[in-house]
Amino acid sequence: MSNIERRIEELGLQLPEAPPTNTDSDFVPVTIHQGVAYVSGQVPRINGEVPYPGKVGSDVTVEQAEELAEYCVLKGLSCIKAATGSLDHVEQILKITGYIQAAPGNHTYSKVLNAASALLVKIFGDKGRHARAAIGVAELPSNTPVEIDFIIAVK
Repeated sequence: MSNIERRIEELGLQLPEAPPTNTDSDFVPVTIHQGVAYVSGQVPRINGEVPYPGKVGSDVTVEQAEELAEYCVLKGLSCIKAATGSLDHVEQILKITGYIQAAPGNHTYSKVLNAASALLVKIFGDKGRHARAAIGVAELPSNTPVEIDFIIAVK
C-alpha cells in the first residue's frame, strides 16, 4: 500500500474502483503527457447510480453536493492510481475544474468545490494545493449535481 493510500485509509476513506476504459468511446479516463496527467471528468456514480440526483439548491443540498464532490476526488485518484500504478507518483495537484448543476439563482459553486479542495489538501498536504475553477451549469450527465476533472503532475 502506498503512503498516500495509507493516508486515505487514515482519513476513514477508501478509493472506489477506477472506471474501466470504454473501448466504444473516443476518450480515456486519463491521458499522461510529459509528466502531466489529465483526468476526464468524474461523476459520483456509486454502483452505477448517482446517490443525490438533481440541481444543487432545489433537489440537492449543498452538504449533499459537497459529499459528492469528495467522492469525485476519490474516483479521480482511482484513475490516477490505475494509470500510474501508485498515488505516490503524484507530485502536485495542479488544477481542478468543478461543474456544479445548480438551480437558477443558486451561486454555491465555490462552497461545493471547497469540499473537494479541502480533501485534496488533507490527503496530499501542500502537494494538494491547486488552482481551480468552479462553474455553474444547467445540466450534467446522469442528472449528477457535480462533475470534476483534474490536472495532476506525476512522476
